[in-house]
Amino acid sequence: MHRRNVRLTAVIASTAALALGLSACGSGETSGASAEAASGESETTTIEANGGSVDVPYPAQSVVALDNRTFKLLDDWGVELSGGAVSLMRADVSYKENGDILDIGNHREPNLENIVASEPDLIISGQRFSQYNEDIAELADAPLIDLEPREGEDFGGELKRQVTTLGEVFDKQDEAQALVDDYDAAVERVEAAYDSDETVMSVITSGGDINYAAPTAGRTLGPVYDSLGLTPSLEVDDASTGHQGDDISVEAIADSNPDWIFVMDRDAGVSANTDEEYTPAQDLIADSAALQNVTAVEEENIVYMPEFTYLDESLQTYTEFYASVADAMETGN
Repeated sequence: MHRRNVRLTAVIASTAALALGLSACGSGETSGASAEAASGESETTTIEANGGSVDVPYPAQSVVALDNRTFKLLDDWGVELSGGAVSLMRADVSYKENGDILDIGNHREPNLENIVASEPDLIISGQRFSQYNEDIAELADAPLIDLEPREGEDFGGELKRQVTTLGEVFDKQDEAQALVDDYDAAVERVEAAYDSDETVMSVITSGGDINYAAPTAGRTLGPVYDSLGLTPSLEVDDASTGHQGDDISVEAIADSNPDWIFVMDRDAGVSANTDEEYTPAQDLIADSAALQNVTAVEEENIVYMPEFTYLDESLQTYTEFYASVADAMETGN
C-alpha cells in the first residue's frame, strides 16, 4: 500500500476513535471554539478564496496554517496557531519555538493526524500543501481557505489578494493595506529606475550549481519579469517551473551577457532548517570563470533575494527584494 494511503487510513481511524471518545465524555469540557458554536455566540464572515466563497469563523479560535507565504504574516499579526507546518517555517518566526503548536510536518510526508488533533475551526492551506486539500477537507470538519496565486492572473495582484483577504479574516485590514502600499511603492521605484534596454538574467543556486530561472514560468523569479516589466537576456522553450531551475549551461547564461543578474539562493533557505553546509550563491558566482566577463558581474549589478526566500515567497519577501532592486538600479543610474 502506498505510504500516503496508509497514513490517511490511520488518520481516519484516529478521527473515528476521537469521535467515540468525545461522545463517551458526555458532560466533559468543550473547547473554546466548540463552546461558542454550541452557545450560538460565534460569528462568521464570508471571504472569496480559490474555489469560491467560504464562511469562516470570526474570530477564528483554532487556526492551522500550512501555506509558507502566510507564516511570517500571521506571526507579525499575533495570530495564535494550534497547528502548522512548523518544519517549513523560517527560523525567525516565533511559531518555530512554540511547543504548543502541533507540527503538521512538510509537504513530502505531512502528518495529517495533527490537523485533526488540532481541532481547527479554520485551516489556511496553499502552496506546497494545496495538493492535500481534498484529503484535509475529508478529515477535518473546518472551513479551508486556499489563496495560492492562480495561474493566468497577475502574480503581484495575487499576492496582494492573499494579504488583504487574510486581513479580513483576522480584522487586520489596515495592516494588510499598509503591506500592499509598501509593495506597490517598491514596484514603482523599480519601474522608474529601470532602463528597458538593459537585459536581466535570473538564476537559482541549488546543490552548488547555478541554474537558469525562466522568465514568467520559472520558480520564484519567473513572475518578476512580468511584475516589473523586465527584458530577459535569454529565453528558452519548454522552461520548467521547478524549484531548482533549468539545467542550462553557465556558458549559455554568460553568452546572453545580461546587464543584471537576479539570484535566489535555494540552498540558503534549506540550510536554515537543516544546518547543512552549503556554498553561498555569492561565492558560486564569484568562482564561476564563465561569468567573469559578463556585464552584470563586471559592473556588480547582481541582486540577491532574501536568504529565506525559498521558505517564504510572500508579498513581504518580494517587497524587500524589489526595494533592493530599486536601490541597486537607482545607484547605477
